[in-house]
Amino acid sequence: MMGERNVAYCFAMLLVSCATAVAQQPGGWQSMANNRYANEPAAATAPLSTTTPPAATQPAAPAATTPAPLSSTQPAAAPATTTPLAPIAGPAPTRARVTKGSGTLPRDHGQVWREYDIRPYTARAQGSAKPEQAVVDWILRETGYEAWHSEPLGILSAGRDTLRVYHTPEMQAMVADIVDRFVNQQSESEAFSLRVATVTNPNWRSKALPLMTPIPVQSPGVQGWIMAKENVAVLLSDLTRRTDYREYNSPTQLVGNGQSILISTMRPRSYIKGVMPTPQVWPGFQPEQGQLQEGFSLEFSPLLALDKATCDAVIKLKLHQVEKMVPVKLDVQTPVAESQRMEVQVPQVTMANLHERFRWPTDQVLLLSMGVIGTPGPTRDNALTAALPILKTPPRADALLFIEAKGSVLPPAAPNAPVSTALRNPATFQGRY
Repeated sequence: MMGERNVAYCFAMLLVSCATAVAQQPGGWQSMANNRYANEPAAATAPLSTTTPPAATQPAAPAATTPAPLSSTQPAAAPATTTPLAPIAGPAPTRARVTKGSGTLPRDHGQVWREYDIRPYTARAQGSAKPEQAVVDWILRETGYEAWHSEPLGILSAGRDTLRVYHTPEMQAMVADIVDRFVNQQSESEAFSLRVATVTNPNWRSKALPLMTPIPVQSPGVQGWIMAKENVAVLLSDLTRRTDYREYNSPTQLVGNGQSILISTMRPRSYIKGVMPTPQVWPGFQPEQGQLQEGFSLEFSPLLALDKATCDAVIKLKLHQVEKMVPVKLDVQTPVAESQRMEVQVPQVTMANLHERFRWPTDQVLLLSMGVIGTPGPTRDNALTAALPILKTPPRADALLFIEAKGSVLPPAAPNAPVSTALRNPATFQGRY
């Protein structure tokens, strides 16, 4: 009899707890407002219902009855009513405060809006998918990247026809000078030649030193000189008679002013870099293939001054050479076959990099030496090293780069054309600035 009363009491308490839990959330769970803009009113949400549920939804607790005592033992006290369970929310993440601002560009430092017509340049750069990117790159090099990502506020955006700039008048003057160098019709037929070569023995300098004028170079291990064009002809005449001299590109290849070129002899080289387990297939593993690039890559971007007396150029040169593959024996234990051996290869690589900007007179030739480094291409072994591989060593050579302004190589668009400057939209302002 006592057991039946306890079961009835527990059932009644369970019904009371369920009814209370339902009453805690009559309107359902509500998510927090997700409005990122502090100055905008939050989206209207349905208010939580405060109406008390009908009495039919709230089952009444059974009336307490006083049963007749079955023994002299005092009945145990009823347990205290438990608090309904509720979700415990952790601390909300802190989010950025975002506003729509005033709706106008700030002019705290006198910033002005300018639009530059770059169609004279992009129209002749038909070989490039985005010729306007070259204009943007040179502006960033000349002005600095930080000038557009800090105070004062600056905007730099380029399409194929128009370059849009928002900055101070001083910065606008620098931008205008760079754009003028791109759209100048007198420079549209100017071109440059490149010559990439190596000399095994760097003793060529002993004769050429009186012909060269050194220039400062920031990259470690790299030397630079400028030479008169007639002196370059004498130096090349001596180099081409040497058996250890080799060229890696065509000297007749030309690069237009304001454009870029990429010369690359990079080629993939495969090797076994590791072991991959294959438990379902005998012998339980397979070699993991790796690949790296070997050769040289040269990126060249020249830009003449408005008077064509000097030239600026950005040179990016990478040389990668795999000296040898070092073999390593691995003991591989697999469930399929035990005590297996596998040979993997570890590449021994030499690299040389150059990424620098140079300026020199256009009536002279720029000569750069990367120093004695790994050759950018394969070499032919002589009979002795082919017969005795132990004598074979990775090839080394002095890498040279000749850059020369060739002048006008194409007929100009119009004879005696005046110097062109970037066009500005006259509807936005009067005068140049």
